[in-house]
Amino acid sequence: MDWERKVITCPAGKESISWLPNTWPENGMTFEVRFARRDCTPCALRPRCTRAKREPRIIGLQEREHFEALQGARKHQETEAFRASYAARAGIEGTHAQAIHRCGLRRSRYTGLAKTHLQPVITATAINLVRVAEWFAGISVAKTRISRFAALQPAT
Repeated sequence: MDWERKVITCPAGKESISWLPNTWPENGMTFEVRFARRDCTPCALRPRCTRAKREPRIIGLQEREHFEALQGARKHQETEAFRASYAARAGIEGTHAQAIHRCGLRRSRYTGLAKTHLQPVITATAINLVRVAEWFAGISVAKTRISRFAALQPAT
């Protein structure tokens, strides 16, 4: 992507033909980049770029600052430091999911602020008691689920 020349190069090496203000900015995209039909229609890499049957690829772009910030955040998520810091959050989200599924945390069974506050406190206590009971019983913590697609990949 060349922001100065306002040109994007596709995986096949073809350059975009137009870089225009977006005609429907409500979707959060500021620019619309289009490729030529004569380049996209016969291209063997077309399924990687678009699902459209006849139309060429159209890319919606945010402002440059937003785009670069998003790319930087995505790159940061690939680092080992991010994964280490996110591990704690993943554990918290697992506990939260367990409270929702096992104890119905999303709905309050009571009316009134005092009783409504009491429910998550009791739910947290119940989850801790269940975990302690499972630990004493020797039931190991479940491993993270693996999608069927990911299970097809050979082990590394």
